[in-house]
Amino acid sequence: MTAHSACAVHVEDLTVAYGSTVVLDAVNLRIPEGAVVALVGENGVGKSTLLRCVAGLQEPSAGAVTVFSTTPGRGVEFWRQVATTVESPSWYQGLTVREHLDLVRVANGGDPNDGHIDVVCDLLGLTGLADSLPLTLSSGQRQRFLLTATFVRPSRLLILDEPEQRLDTGIKAAIVAHLRAYVASGGTLVMASHDEDFWQSVGATAIAFDRPEGRP
Repeated sequence: MTAHSACAVHVEDLTVAYGSTVVLDAVNLRIPEGAVVALVGENGVGKSTLLRCVAGLQEPSAGAVTVFSTTPGRGVEFWRQVATTVESPSWYQGLTVREHLDLVRVANGGDPNDGHIDVVCDLLGLTGLADSLPLTLSSGQRQRFLLTATFVRPSRLLILDEPEQRLDTGIKAAIVAHLRAYVASGGTLVMASHDEDFWQSVGATAIAFDRPEGRP
């Protein structure tokens, strides 16, 4: 991260409130391209809400967010650059795990036959589940499927909400290696995490969140 790095994510005076409950209070954040940032803090301090705002899935009550100098969540071009696990997609009942991954990759401008899907499936131990239907997967398998569907998309920014949850040590280590390679290739990573060993292994800079003043 250098002082002259282009800005991937710019959060300015961001406030999110639900009725009288303030979740985020005038948050300012600037994330250069190629950076790795982990949002850390106890449950309920607004980490996921901030990620949703960055992904364009949550409208702020005040303030602004820009991603690659544009308003997040608007238009095909945004989603050709940004991949996220913040909001789980709705899977098609009749399509297998592999058919979903093919669809995700081709819909986002990638080639489903270039071997990338096979590499990521092998990385996350999903190869043997290729012919399964998503609804038949366990919670841990669904987490791996969600991460795989996110990783097979071409992107410049990854927004991950607790990617380490429900995963065993071996899979976590594989994901760490994948994320380090992603950033080394020029990608930017923003994630919420409760696992200090995980985000430190990825090489993230931690940004700690607390509850807004006066909130129980």
